[in-house]
Amino acid sequence: MSILSVSKLSHGFGDRAIFNDVSFRLLKGEHIGLVGANGEGKSTFMNIITGKLQPDEGKVAWSKNVRVGYLDQHAVLQQGSTIRDVLKTAFQYLLDMEAEMNTLFEKMGDASPEELEALLEETGTIQETLTNNDFYIIDAKVEEVARGLGLTDIGLEKDVHDLSGGQRTKVLLAKLLLEKPDILLLDEPTNYLDEQHIEWLKRYLQEYENAFVLISHDIPFLNSVINLIYHMENQELNRYVGDYHDFEKVYEMKKQQLESKFKKQQQEISELKDFVARNKARVSTRNMAMSRQKKLDKMEVIELAAERPKPEFHFKEARTSGKVIFETKDLVIGYDQPLSQPLNLRMERGQKIALVGANGIGKTTLLKSLLGEIRPISGEAMKGDYLHIGYFEQEIKSSNNNSCIEEVWSEFPSMTQYEVRAALAKCGLMTKHIESKVSVLSGGEKAKVRLCKLINRESNVLVFDEPTNHLDVDAKEELKRALKEYKGSILLISHEPEFYQEIATDIWNGETWTTKIF
Repeated sequence: MSILSVSKLSHGFGDRAIFNDVSFRLLKGEHIGLVGANGEGKSTFMNIITGKLQPDEGKVAWSKNVRVGYLDQHAVLQQGSTIRDVLKTAFQYLLDMEAEMNTLFEKMGDASPEELEALLEETGTIQETLTNNDFYIIDAKVEEVARGLGLTDIGLEKDVHDLSGGQRTKVLLAKLLLEKPDILLLDEPTNYLDEQHIEWLKRYLQEYENAFVLISHDIPFLNSVINLIYHMENQELNRYVGDYHDFEKVYEMKKQQLESKFKKQQQEISELKDFVARNKARVSTRNMAMSRQKKLDKMEVIELAAERPKPEFHFKEARTSGKVIFETKDLVIGYDQPLSQPLNLRMERGQKIALVGANGIGKTTLLKSLLGEIRPISGEAMKGDYLHIGYFEQEIKSSNNNSCIEEVWSEFPSMTQYEVRAALAKCGLMTKHIESKVSVLSGGEKAKVRLCKLINRESNVLVFDEPTNHLDVDAKEELKRALKEYKGSILLISHEPEFYQEIATDIWNGETWTTKIF
């Protein structure tokens, strides 16, 4: 049975088309991976099917009484609510039903025999619904999912206002999973999860009976949970049975077949045009030439899609740094409360260090303390000599009304406009993205603009805080290659072992020095 039908969908922003005449069907129990390069419209598609955006044309039809759950990372969490309070709102519809049932019980005291029979029937139906939806074990279910995503480590009585970005995403994801909707819509759910909780989510989705649509650039994770791929490219949406690797094989084969047909047709067009040009003026061959011209006019010409540029990252390297990059003496990091034991760390020239561990233990706080952006609670952090540091932050929260060109040009005013455009294109951005405002770009495109600024400034130390969040497969692979090739020093926070294991010479595990209990 079809849960969702999308027909003849077209949408764009300004003169930039995102979809053209797209159709899509979601059947009960299907586990779909929605894939495509950054900026092809995956998140826009999610916003359209959830009603947050109205399409320019086309129809979105949900079957009746379908409960849809969408992981919205911009949802507001009210100050004063604990994690437990927020998680229990997943069962709000059941709590409302219980309240309604209690009201019906109160009415029974004054009811006539006929009314009493009707009330008993109605409360019996509600009671059955509550039982079938595990209403009487809500607290146990909250504890189970909270434990699986690491929220019990934080403390379920903690105010949601005090959570880090990663912890906040965990709360929203846990609430969504507890709601157990008929269809889950997940837009890059692993971005802010640490490794052990990605494993838990993987097992959860493998056993999930209902349908879901998952956007993820984490291919091992995606492959482990989906059985269908929908690929978004060049304003089209195409369906492939199997996992991402199956899709790649079929996609490549279809691409080669189309290119072969294109070459064959171009040869035929060339021969027909040549015949018409040579024979249309001669009376004896004019009819044959007109016949060839009609064939040309009726021909449905095959068009090859414009090749999306592959990103190329080559970090400009500054003069060699001193031997010591960072060194700490009894450093205690944190804001109001200590997040670490006293730390005596040392990073030397040439080291490529991956900083790993669960969310909320202070990995980003340590980076900012080493860089001198925040003051430690006690102890000291010292930087070495001749450091030229390039820093990639996890999220940039300020709004940005610059175009991509203006954004890069403002940092490199000596560049020509041609050089700025070329630099952005090398990062995998197409003309339609380069001329857009930064604010309308997807998360992956924004990351590419920030990487463009980073690779064009000389550095001998690179500090990255979750650089692969939002990046598509090609960009992620190219960034890994560039960091392996980089001659300077690297300090990197990442939750993706597939990304950092080939880069890192050393691992710092934050869980060994955190004050948090695991």
